[in-house]
Order: sequence, then structure tokens, then C-alpha cells
Amino acid sequence: MHKKLVVAHVLPPDGSLKAEAKKRTFRTFTRELERLRLWLGQCKVTDVVMESTGPYWRPVWNVLEDSVENLVLMNPQHVKGLRGRKTDQADAEWLAGHLGRGELKGSFVPPRWVRELRDLTRLRVRLLQDLNRVKNRIGQLCETGNLKVSSVATDLFGVSGRRMLRGVVKGDRDAAWMADWAQGSLRKKRAELKLALEGRFSDHQRRLLERMLAQVEDLEQHIKELEQEIEPRLAGHEELLQRLLTIPGVDRITVWCVLAEIGTDMRVFEDAAHLASWAALCPGNWESGGKRFSGRTRKGNPYLRRILCQAAWAASHQRGSYLRALYHRLRSRRGHQKAIMAVAHHLLIVIYHLIRDGGVYRELGYDYYDQQRKPQLTRRLVDRLERMGFQVTLKPLCPHPVEPGWESANSLNQNIINPGSFS
Repeated sequence: MHKKLVVAHVLPPDGSLKAEAKKRTFRTFTRELERLRLWLGQCKVTDVVMESTGPYWRPVWNVLEDSVENLVLMNPQHVKGLRGRKTDQADAEWLAGHLGRGELKGSFVPPRWVRELRDLTRLRVRLLQDLNRVKNRIGQLCETGNLKVSSVATDLFGVSGRRMLRGVVKGDRDAAWMADWAQGSLRKKRAELKLALEGRFSDHQRRLLERMLAQVEDLEQHIKELEQEIEPRLAGHEELLQRLLTIPGVDRITVWCVLAEIGTDMRVFEDAAHLASWAALCPGNWESGGKRFSGRTRKGNPYLRRILCQAAWAASHQRGSYLRALYHRLRSRRGHQKAIMAVAHHLLIVIYHLIRDGGVYRELGYDYYDQQRKPQLTRRLVDRLERMGFQVTLKPLCPHPVEPGWESANSLNQNIINPGSFS
């Protein structure tokens, strides 16, 4: 499939020795795609495999979705043509032959309602990116005019900041007057705000600022309307949303974006590991000649990766949670980025099981990993203190059953405690 044409190849029925394969080329206008659908129906086609780059497969899929029993979409990287035989006709024949022998495994294409939800959530992401770019341009314009409100206020686009920016656009108020518009805790900084608002804004810069503020308000209105359209589309899955909201770091928008990317039917993935591999939230697998090469992750689904990494960052700040402990334990050894990716991977695994098996998230606690490795951790800490010159006695805070391995750690120098030793 290409932008302007589609090449189709229909295999003869099984057991037909004299029948020949049928080949035909169609243009990609809607009327031509309807002719393709009718032709496939006349040929009694039940299975169709297509290979395409970019978005050119989508209109064909939409036309054939309700009339063909089995539609399969292949990634071009997985079905590279043979050298010397790289033509559209040869590709179509090659794909049809492999599909007839059951040797192809197609890409994940969710149902239509999930695809429509995905369009809305992805458009929301792009609008947010546009909004951030406009806000950054406003910040640069303010620096050009020496308007230093962002140096005093935490958020230039909060209630107080926006009112001051509109006052700068009008140009009919002095700095002290506009500084008195501050609200909340920002009122304590009115003296600094007065100095920050004593910029040199020309009429040209005021007109630019007016246009940019209008862009900000317009984009925010579009984002709000999108969110109002997304909400009713998931009204039938409210129970699932509430269960996913029990996961630390996950909010309603996170659930929207995740469900828009992976859907609600986990049977399309063999298990949680295959889902993580599909999302490229696992280490890369590159080994040759017995040598392990880079484990860098693939590109995968950027929208799913983005929202899960944001949720992982939020979970790493939630006190008393297992995900926070996981992040800090990995960050100390592997660094921030790999720790965030590991937490995002763990979140995706949890989401998979909650969707497939039901139930809610069960918090393991910040010390879960330490409790699982208590004997080893105890020995390591005691050894470390001994290397620092201390003699240690361990005494449980409250009676409880002794775990295996605790005796060996607790038997170290139990009867000797020097001044300055730890107990």
C-alpha cells in the first residue's frame, strides 16, 4: 500500500490445481477502495494481510474492517522483500503466500472505539506541546522586555501572573498597581513584584504579548473540550478506571492514555512480558557470537512510554510506597533514567494484571524489599559497622519468629557493647 495506489494479490483456493492467482491494482480514493472491497468479496476472500509504512494502511483497514473476517497488518521491518525481487506485485504475492501458510503474526490494531480514543488522547498531547511552546515564547518575550515576574512568581501563568500580563498588554497601570494584584502567598512578595514589573515594554512587544496570550487561551479551551469528549467515551469502563486509580502515581488522565494505547482486552498479548516488549519498556535484546551488546530500549510507542514515565516519576515521590523504594534502590546503582524506566515497566506489568485479572492494587510498602532480604541485609550492615571499628549487638524491638539466617547475624559479638556502639 502506498499513498496513491494499492496492489492486491489473491491466492487460488486450496486444492484448486488449475486456478490462477488474481492480481489487481487500485487507486486510494474512497470509490476505488470500495471497488477493492467488492472485488475481494467476489473472490470470496476471508483473510487479508497488508503491509504499509506511515498512515496509508488506515483508510484501507477502515473500508475492509466490517467485510473481511481476518485482517492482519504487518510491520515492514518484519517482512523485508527478497533482494532482486522487490516490486509491489512480488511483495503482495510473498505476503499472501506466507499468510496462507500461517507464518505471519500481525501487529496489534485495537478496535475502532479504542483507535478513536487514541486519536483524541494523542491530539491532546500535541496541543499540550503547542501550549508549552507558546508559554516558553511568552517567557522569552518577557525577558526581552526585562519583565522579571517569573523570577519572583513560581508560575508565570497562574491567576496573579496572567492578570499582570494582561495589565502589561493594556499599558495603563504602573508597576506598584499591578504588583498589588498578587493573590495568596505571592502578596508577601509585592515589593519584589514591583521591581520585576518595571520593565521596558514597547508597543510592538505589547501587541506580540497580546497575540500570544490569545493563543494560550485558545489552546487551553481546545484541551478542555477534548477532555470533555474523552470522558464519556470511557463511561462504560468506570469500574476499571477506579481500580487502576488505586496504583500510586496514576491519575485519571494517565488511565485515559494507557487504555487508548493498549485497549481493555489483554488477550491480544500473550503475557505481561510481551506487552512490555511491545511497548519497548524493557531492555533491548542484542546478542551475537555469545557476546551481549547494548541493552538500550527500542523506540516503541512514544505516547505510552511518555505517560508511564510521568506516572513513574509521580510514584517515586509518593511516601511509603513500594514504587518509591524501587526507584531509590535502582537509582543508587543505575542512575535516574534507568530507574524511571524500571518503575514504568513495573507500572505497565501491574496495569496488565489489573485489567486481565481484576482486583485493585495491593501496596507492598516501602520496606518490602528489606523484609524479603532481612538476613542478608542484616549481615551486610553488621559487617560494615565492624569494618568501621564497632562491636554490635542486635536485639529485636518486639518478639517475633526468628527468620532463617537471623541467628548467624545475631550471634556476632552479642555480649560486648562498647561506649559508642550501636544496639
